[in-house]
Amino acid sequence: MDAAAWSPTSWREYPAAQQPEWPDDGELQRVLKHMEDLPPLVFAGEARDLTAELGEVAEGRAFLLQAGDCAEAFDTFTADSVRDRLRVILQMAVVLTYSSGLPTVKIGRIAGQFAKPRSAPTERVGELDLASFRGHMVNDVGGTAEARLADPQRLLRAYHQSSATLNLLRSFTKGGFADLTRVHSWNQAFVRSSREGRRYEQVADEIDRALRFMKACGVDTRSQPMLHETNFFTSHEALILGYEEALTRRDALTGDWYDSSAHLVWIGERTRQAAGAHMEFFAGIRNPVGCKLGPTATPDEVVTICQRLNPDRVPGRLTLIARMGAERVATALPPLLGAVADAGHPVVWACDPMHGNTFTSAGGRKTRRFDDILREIAGFFAAHEAVGTWPGGVHVELTSDDVTECLGGAEEILDADLASRYETMCDPRLNGRQSLDLAFRVAELLRR
Repeated sequence: MDAAAWSPTSWREYPAAQQPEWPDDGELQRVLKHMEDLPPLVFAGEARDLTAELGEVAEGRAFLLQAGDCAEAFDTFTADSVRDRLRVILQMAVVLTYSSGLPTVKIGRIAGQFAKPRSAPTERVGELDLASFRGHMVNDVGGTAEARLADPQRLLRAYHQSSATLNLLRSFTKGGFADLTRVHSWNQAFVRSSREGRRYEQVADEIDRALRFMKACGVDTRSQPMLHETNFFTSHEALILGYEEALTRRDALTGDWYDSSAHLVWIGERTRQAAGAHMEFFAGIRNPVGCKLGPTATPDEVVTICQRLNPDRVPGRLTLIARMGAERVATALPPLLGAVADAGHPVVWACDPMHGNTFTSAGGRKTRRFDDILREIAGFFAAHEAVGTWPGGVHVELTSDDVTECLGGAEEILDADLASRYETMCDPRLNGRQSLDLAFRVAELLRR
């Protein structure tokens, strides 16, 4: 790509998949024009910091934990909900770092994850055929034609909620909540009584002892910022390109373009066409970027994606997120790993063990088996071991709430249990206990 010829509007010359049908283009343009004058949500320097941290992952010196809700909601947004989602991610990161001895790069699916791709433009809701729900950035999940209309004002609401969420996250991660002396307080009540919670408390006890040992040896732990605060980055699938374009800014220091909607944005499996609008937009922004890869991806396609999105081969610029399914990962992933390694591209490889393992239960609800999620992660690690590459991270959908959306786990959630606390708007999520269990399982794989 000729960088001089790229602009935030270049994508408009390419076919754009998964874009809403906005009923009033004039209103859409007015909203986007207004958004162009709004402050950035994140800053170019923060995005560069994340690229550097992901560069350590690409080199095998760190591990990536990317986690959060499948889709954020307008009507359940509170400071407590943000704090609780952050808390479970911090718990998982502590388990991974303490158990593996590797730094954990923490990226949330938060402060922008409001849009969802859909397999069809319409869906059956009761007796009605309605426009598909595409996330609160676009329309409402309600079962009426009016609720399913794409509303440009929702773009503004997504921006303002993302801004409020980022303010909270910065306060929590830099203002004392992420202090390692608080690791016990991160354990939620409904998790604490479980096997996973007890294992976590043991890790917290060991961290306490280590901090007391450092203090006894004369180390002034109060003056060490890394013990009292943490870096936490945001990400989302950059699906609605008009929204992303409106928040793209030129950095005054470097002259490069950055998408200020999040530190990292990714292209989904349904929008990774080499000649598509999403690929064009991503090629020009300087943020670290990701791309989902399903089992149909070929080695040639993946190498082309690497060349298009990271022609300068900057470590940490590109994360490839494999979502193969537990049954396919062992055969589908190794050829991709080998092709990228042979081509010399320094990518971060992450495993999304969620989307390839989704099915509809006997009771009619979308769900995932916890054992399938673990099997895909194990297969991901095994594939990297066979090829000689680094299994850089995991990408999971979770909530801190005590939901019953994924089958199995230590609680042995059954199909009959799903209806009791099935609260997701789109895809089934791991609950707090399952999330912590997953962190311990991944830590065991890292230690091996």
